[in-house]
Amino acid sequence: MMKKLFFACLFLTFGLSSEAAVLKIATVTPEGSQWMTDMRNSAKEIKERTEGRVQIKYYGGGVMGNAQKVLSRIRIGSLQGGAFTPSELASQYKDLNLYGLPMVFDSEEEAAFARGHLDAKLKAGLEDAGWVNFGFAGGGFAILMSNTPISTLDDLKGKKVWVPEGDNISRHSMEAMSLSPVSLPLTDVLTGLQTGLIDIVAMSPIGALVLQWHTKVKYITELPLVYTMGFMAVDKRAFNKISEADQAIVREVMERTYRNFDKQNLIDNRGARDALLNAGLESVPFDVEEYQRIREVLMVSTAALGEQGLFSAELFEEMLRYAQEYRGQPTAESRSTL
Repeated sequence: MMKKLFFACLFLTFGLSSEAAVLKIATVTPEGSQWMTDMRNSAKEIKERTEGRVQIKYYGGGVMGNAQKVLSRIRIGSLQGGAFTPSELASQYKDLNLYGLPMVFDSEEEAAFARGHLDAKLKAGLEDAGWVNFGFAGGGFAILMSNTPISTLDDLKGKKVWVPEGDNISRHSMEAMSLSPVSLPLTDVLTGLQTGLIDIVAMSPIGALVLQWHTKVKYITELPLVYTMGFMAVDKRAFNKISEADQAIVREVMERTYRNFDKQNLIDNRGARDALLNAGLESVPFDVEEYQRIREVLMVSTAALGEQGLFSAELFEEMLRYAQEYRGQPTAESRSTL
């Protein structure tokens, strides 16, 4: 009897140890896109290098619903993670809002300079909040897309603009510019444009192409409104069930994948802008004086949101110092010593 019990326990032990850890990840990335191909290739490499102990299964094209539904599925364990934009996970870690604050950066290079100082802090903060992260992939600047030309602040007044579901910062920012924000999940924006529920969207060129939003608008306005990025977040409880050696493999492969996304997205975004123009969209230049006027309006609005605790005012000031440093302007600290 004791021998049978011993072998039964031995069988169960080896049976449990050989069971694969499956990470089910949801994303709105369309099936067939290069992004999805690259993610599936990374999953294949992880499976091979862990000898099948870790498998990643992707659910693309938004089939798992909007971000709130994905988070609910993660809470009950039917999913282990997802690909998110910062506003979609800001309820878990508020400082994800920082890079997407409106008109903080003037260029991709300026954003990259600030990120070089701050990415590690945001990554650590996200992990402290219970989410394993493999790095951030910049998506370029969200530019305005509409069916009427927009070149001044007055052209924006009263227009219905999409803001991501749950994104209070974008809602306040749009209201500061006298726009009427309409909150929708990412998966409903195309329908919103189709039905006239929204007049304006702000999205990176590559995002607009991938999501097919460009088929429902006529103009793009050359205004670097907000810097966009995406990232994968995996429930730390699920990730910690994987052995340390296999965790290291997953991190190595996925961090490399997201570094490649970060580099390639910059190239692809420039090509996507040309593709939008080739598809018949008309580019509308934005007046330089109007640009500064809008920035002043938004900076006042943003500072007030920081005071309300929607993000760390300290990290916000640090980010602004890096932006100023890149532009070659004196920082607030150096001005105070003059």
